[in-house]
Amino acid sequence: MDMNLILQNITNVALRVGFMVLAALVIWVVGRWLIRLAVNLVSKAMAKRLIEPTIISYVGSIVTVMLNILLVVAILGVFGVETTTIAALIAGAGVAIGLAWSGLLANFAAGAFLLILRPFKVGDFITAGGVTGTVHEIGLFVTTINTMDNVRTFVGNNKVFSDNIQNFTANPYRRVDLQAQLDHTVDVGHAIEVLRERIERIPNVLATPKPDLEVLTFTPMGPVLAVRPYCHNDHYWQVYFETNRVIREAFGEAGFPAPEHHFYLRNAPAAQPFTARAM
Repeated sequence: MDMNLILQNITNVALRVGFMVLAALVIWVVGRWLIRLAVNLVSKAMAKRLIEPTIISYVGSIVTVMLNILLVVAILGVFGVETTTIAALIAGAGVAIGLAWSGLLANFAAGAFLLILRPFKVGDFITAGGVTGTVHEIGLFVTTINTMDNVRTFVGNNKVFSDNIQNFTANPYRRVDLQAQLDHTVDVGHAIEVLRERIERIPNVLATPKPDLEVLTFTPMGPVLAVRPYCHNDHYWQVYFETNRVIREAFGEAGFPAPEHHFYLRNAPAAQPFTARAM
């Protein structure tokens, strides 16, 4: 047995293993640095778009895990481990998890788009996903809304994003739509003047645009006025209820008669008895 040959083989193997270990260490150190750099760049880019810190942290964790998996696969490749099988297993696991969590992933993706596109923000009064109320929180998977009767409702982000969204807070003012029934004997022009003067004095009713007061339709009782003052969304219900009260008070003080149905009865002549005539 040639000891020199054995020692040479051992030395070659040791050097090869040493180089692989050194290469793996270099790849690990450099890879970890690149991963941290990539995660920081993604986090800063999302922060500039004013995305919620919760989303930034969650996305950063996902990116870190995925890049670390790729880094480990690359290091295994340095040691000569067949990585195609590992990659196939990882891809298969990803598909299985994706199918199992398809609903959650759809809600997560929709939540990310809601935070990027920002059709509404926390504190806005909206109608979304069939729910009307004030936005309490935009979460990873659900949007939390406090309804008008103060019930906290959780709506899946995918349902919110895929449905129509009405944001009542986005514009500087909002129109209050009410109606006022008049008796058919009341002068419409006089009624509009009386009502306009009182509505313009309601607190938080905007002077511009002016309240809309016009004949909307007619009923058997008389004409119906469209009463439409404008106000900021924060004062909507205050203006709504005070306008209703002002309609009642203004018409009462002006002496307008209460609208009522009028029925006319008349006596029909008695029907003549039927008499058969002989042929």
